[in-house]
Amino acid sequence: MHTRSPDALATPHLGGRWAVILFICTLFAFVIESQLTQYVQTNLGYRQPFFIFYLVHSSFAIIFPLHLLYLRATTNHSTVSLLNGLAIAITNHLTQDQKTPGVKFPRAKFLRLILFLTLGITVPALLWFLSVSLASVSDVTAIWNTNAFFAYLITVKLFNLEWEYRRLLAVLLATLGTVAVVYGGSTASPEKEPTAGNLAGISLKPTAPLLGNLLTLVASFAYGLYQVLYKIYAALPSDPEVASHRTYEQIPDDDETVNTIDGNVNVDLEDAVYPPPFGLHPNLLTSLMGLCTTFVLWIPIPFLHWTGAEVFRLPPNATAVLTIFGIAFTGVIFNAGFMILLGVWGPIIVSVGNLLTIVLVLISDIIFGAGMEVITFWSFVGSGVIVIAFAVLAYETFTKRQ
Repeated sequence: MHTRSPDALATPHLGGRWAVILFICTLFAFVIESQLTQYVQTNLGYRQPFFIFYLVHSSFAIIFPLHLLYLRATTNHSTVSLLNGLAIAITNHLTQDQKTPGVKFPRAKFLRLILFLTLGITVPALLWFLSVSLASVSDVTAIWNTNAFFAYLITVKLFNLEWEYRRLLAVLLATLGTVAVVYGGSTASPEKEPTAGNLAGISLKPTAPLLGNLLTLVASFAYGLYQVLYKIYAALPSDPEVASHRTYEQIPDDDETVNTIDGNVNVDLEDAVYPPPFGLHPNLLTSLMGLCTTFVLWIPIPFLHWTGAEVFRLPPNATAVLTIFGIAFTGVIFNAGFMILLGVWGPIIVSVGNLLTIVLVLISDIIFGAGMEVITFWSFVGSGVIVIAFAVLAYETFTKRQ
């Protein structure tokens, strides 16, 4: 078995090159996905939130095969050895009694994990897709990102932790910054008619802004809960955040125990890359969630059509098809990167870091939308507070790990 040290794995840490690059990519991907989603549903008139959600989340299935191809092209590891290492890691993580010989791969437990992960990400994502068609993209982005507050609140309450004043300060600052952006008049005047070149969609008339904002708030809470539960039950104990912060430790881990993937004997494997390369395990989960979406969540589509809740129709033109492809592509980047960073940094710093998308959306509004008139005093102050909050949290997390 090919067992590598953490240094050999080059596992990113806070400030590590690959983690930072991945974080930047997820930020831009989320902003582009938000803008394109509103563009296709408003400017192009293709308002099919569930069907777009289905296509985007089904596309998650490609990320794991692409990661395997990348590893095959850049390393000497075989596909079998990579899969064997994943099987070992998953077995050790999900099996309570790791010291009993003959422990089998927990197929039923792993399947339940995938189903619950799919459900956990489906509910807030569906609400988000629906909200983007009802309210302005700036408001939806801002309220969605209050999941930073909910993630921290759930973490503290779930584990009966004491409040850490610097983390609490960062989360509160981020929440206040979000409120300033939402209620400080950050969106442009809604009276303007939409234009084909307005990717931001910021000059459109929101059809039901109050309902859209309320749905986004529910989605934000659900997503904060999903992040915390993902860290507890899905992320491997070898992930840096779990290894350095035992808050999220839920299942006993014994790095010395190695199980075979066929479940016959508890011996070392000669052909296994263990621990798995960085990002391979969360990308496996992401792909399986995509497959689960593909095979299960098509079922509501005919019922939505028959009831009239969402009458099914294909994209009307090539522009809509290309836009949906762009939504799917950026959605894959964001969700795959987000799942990886949850294991590396944890839900609190990742959710606060994602608040930086508010700043990027504001910038995109200036470039593609209403121009400089989109900026108000409160949107400027709120964006600055969000940046400061992320800096405070990043500094607190970094110094804690030294």
